[in-house]
Amino acid sequence: MTTSASAGEPPCGVYAVPWKVDRADPRHPVMTNVSTEVLDTVRCFVGDRHGRARTDRFGSLRSGDAVQLCLCRADLPSTIVTLAWYRPGTDEEFLWRFVL
Repeated sequence: MTTSASAGEPPCGVYAVPWKVDRADPRHPVMTNVSTEVLDTVRCFVGDRHGRARTDRFGSLRSGDAVQLCLCRADLPSTIVTLAWYRPGTDEEFLWRFVL
């Protein structure tokens, strides 16, 4: 089997999720950009089974920057958080979903 990626490099199209989520306080999770890149036009979509939905806009986040969500009014067992962002120099939007 041949591959276009050199040893140690992921195959073309593979991109590691650049986020770490600290859930120590589930009502206020902290999301940190753990990549070496600036993530552009970062947005967070929060929804739950009761139809509560909102969007938070964070703009650009540099490597190591962190943001905290307030989920005080959310139904935590049914809450889904979706992060959206652009990588530098691309026009591709990336999405990552997580639950608490």
